[in-house]
Amino acid sequence: MIQEINGKKPIISSSVFIHENAVIIGDVIIGDYSNIWPFVVIRGDIERITIGKNVSIQDGSIIHTDFGFPTIIGDNCVIGHGCILHGCKIGNNCLIAMGAIILTGAEIGNECIIGAGALVPEGKKIPDRSVVMGIPGKVVRNVEEKDLMRIKSTIDTYRNLTKLYLK
Repeated sequence: MIQEINGKKPIISSSVFIHENAVIIGDVIIGDYSNIWPFVVIRGDIERITIGKNVSIQDGSIIHTDFGFPTIIGDNCVIGHGCILHGCKIGNNCLIAMGAIILTGAEIGNECIIGAGALVPEGKKIPDRSVVMGIPGKVVRNVEEKDLMRIKSTIDTYRNLTKLYLK
């Protein structure tokens, strides 16, 4: 479902795949070749949500904002199943793994991995090329080239999966 609210209608590139059970509301911009999977909720009813190019947002993730805190997701990112992103910024080429929660005002640098189930607290700034794990999330190591290859591979896999749904 794509819904206008308070005069704001989502702006979605024609190349984006949106599963019929996803919900996208209000002030939302989604870049080229991104894919939005079942039961994702992207609710731009307070501030804008900007999703870059070639982003995969997987099943059951929730993306929202807070007053003064838009949500921005850079290009070439994977948002795994069941994530919550709330009024935060995600850099380019990031993997936010399954069930991770990123709270208001947090900023994730470029080429980062936020591990499954990790919690990034309000206002926390994560440097580029960091791997974060735990509750609260802490940097445990630097991202390696093999990690970046995995992010790219996951993006490619999900982009190819969209073809099954478009038949």
